Amino acid sequence: MSGRTEGGATERRLCGLAFFLATLVALLLATPASAAKIDDQFHAWLQGDLWPEANAKGISRKTFDAAFDGVKPNLKLPDLVMPGKKATTPQKQHQAEFGSPGAYFAEKTVRAVTSGGRSRAAANARTIAAIEKRYGVPDEVLLAIWGRETGFGAAKMPYDAFEVLGTKAFMATRKDFFRTELLAALEIVERGLAPVSAMKSSWAGALGQPQFMPSSFLNHAVDFDGDGRADIWNSVPDTLASIANYLVHYGWVKGRGWGFEVTVPETVSCSLEGPDQGKRISEWADMGIKRVAAKPFPARELKAEGFLLMPAGRSGPAFIVTPNFYVLKQYNTSDLYALFIGHGADRIAHGDSNFSGSWGAVGGLHRSDIATLQRALEAEGYDVGSADGLPGFKTRRSIGKWQAGNGRAATCFPDADLVTALK
Repeated sequence: MSGRTEGGATERRLCGLAFFLATLVALLLATPASAAKIDDQFHAWLQGDLWPEANAKGISRKTFDAAFDGVKPNLKLPDLVMPGKKATTPQKQHQAEFGSPGAYFAEKTVRAVTSGGRSRAAANARTIAAIEKRYGVPDEVLLAIWGRETGFGAAKMPYDAFEVLGTKAFMATRKDFFRTELLAALEIVERGLAPVSAMKSSWAGALGQPQFMPSSFLNHAVDFDGDGRADIWNSVPDTLASIANYLVHYGWVKGRGWGFEVTVPETVSCSLEGPDQGKRISEWADMGIKRVAAKPFPARELKAEGFLLMPAGRSGPAFIVTPNFYVLKQYNTSDLYALFIGHGADRIAHGDSNFSGSWGAVGGLHRSDIATLQRALEAEGYDVGSADGLPGFKTRRSIGKWQAGNGRAATCFPDADLVTALK
């Protein structure tokens, strides 16, 4: 009896072990790949998918192999989608837009750009004057971008561009975008514009002191110092001229600034914001919008088009911006980034003076909260641009329209009460 029991227990243990192993294998096959498996998939993708396209575009095997020698996917990069998973809207926010927009303009950060810009304007006066003469972009704008992007070249680029772009082209939320940039990076090396060893980047794959994506390097990098190559890694003249060339390509209007801080009376709806609702600046003035500190609008601007910008709705400073503001947004699609550059440029040129308007205690929402609000507004027929969790101008003005239509004071900025009301 005891013999049968012991034998039965052994049999059950063996059966249990077999079941466990079978289950483990099934789980490994069904769940997202391990890091080692992702490495294998990545290299299979490189050779079977990317290489044929690169080769068809004129990339040599030598360049391709040198670019990816020792490269593995960097799973610590943001915005990745693991094999077998679907992209989801992040629950937590990290970008400045989701806290108070005022945090983006911390005095320590702004002052580092403005004081550094003034000192470099003096040190590079002749070069900067020549660049401004050729391209028509004010030197303070170029300096503000240079300072914001890489601390005037002091910031180190810790990533291998082919690791970053390869990882993101293989498994990011915007694969197609990064695939295009990866092929452009290969072209840079193939054409001898930079060696593989120089291709260091940010976590997003941006290169050099102006932080150009590879395609922007190919399209806009300039050899301004006359040494025969566009060197945005080491040459200040090439860096600043390349930034100017980029802005001109996207429509910089010579002789106009970026905009003016203004006061907006309650009789003017914050839902009038946006680049598709422009008016002559004289018309905005006739509606009661005034420059701060009792300054008049320049006479040459009155007949020109301007646009209302209220990046925190009624809870922050307001601006009338020119088309050049939206050229700055071509450099980085954030309203706050473009505003930082404009504000920084003003301070480089005219001295340190902060906004007259103050930023209110707004923000604190998760990106998912804003996406929920956007979907609710879309369901009621409002155009929010995209339900992406980003409170851009279309979302802000749609909030204002909804608030006004539902008997609320129009603030044109998301808050927790609004999210609850629209659920």
